[in-house]
Amino acid sequence: MKRYETRGLRLILREIGYFLANALGSIFSWEFVTVFVPLLLIWELLPRSGAVPKSLVPPLSTVAVTFWEMLTQKHLPTHIGHSMGKFFLGLGAAVITAIPIGILMGWNMAVRKRVLPLFQLLAPVPPPAWVPITIILFGVGLPMQTFLIFIGAFYPILFNTYQAIKDTEPRYLASARVFGASELTLILHVYIWHAIGSIIMSVKTGVAMGLVMLVIAEMYGGRTGLGYVLVEAKDFFQIPVMVVCMTVLGVIGWFLIEILKFVEIKLSVWKIGR
Repeated sequence: MKRYETRGLRLILREIGYFLANALGSIFSWEFVTVFVPLLLIWELLPRSGAVPKSLVPPLSTVAVTFWEMLTQKHLPTHIGHSMGKFFLGLGAAVITAIPIGILMGWNMAVRKRVLPLFQLLAPVPPPAWVPITIILFGVGLPMQTFLIFIGAFYPILFNTYQAIKDTEPRYLASARVFGASELTLILHVYIWHAIGSIIMSVKTGVAMGLVMLVIAEMYGGRTGLGYVLVEAKDFFQIPVMVVCMTVLGVIGWFLIEILKFVEIKLSVWKIGR
């Protein structure tokens, strides 16, 4: 038993190592460092030299000190935790609804004709335009914030999934039918696996749009979260705090997309190198 537990732990550690190597490899590459480090130096030196006002563009060192103060004294981890809780609720709801609907629309013409026009009418409405009516319907709080994140992520996932399923290679379907595959087998073993790369790509887009709506939702409701901290910093003209919030949101988005890229590598081995 211990031997199997040791093997499982080694496998987990190995996969974590692969993920970190894949995620951090591009950041710590020599090509990127030669661009990124000079930009950081410019960010530090320009405000200190007086070329740009410090009040509008705080030096990198000032932002770093502000980040440390927020981390240790101003409950930044708590705000991040609250934001991520809302975000994953909204994104999770979008994933578990948009992907099945997209699969059904791409697979079945009857479903497509009945459902697709409705989504094509609603999708052009910009997600921020939902804010006023959402506040009226749900009030200011978690349901409103979750719904706005859901709306932001839902349509990119839905339409990309639908298109990927619809574009499944007919030869694969014909070959499977020759061997007696049922429609359920085709969905589970041909349609979905053929479209898995595009589906994961759609979730990446959903992550980006969900983060946008997370910030908007927290600006309009609640007393916690990165969006709340960001708008409060705007009210008090605390630009270093605003930069810290923007940076944290960027890092979170990057990390989530790297996780999805790693999942895609694991699930779409046959596409690596294309």
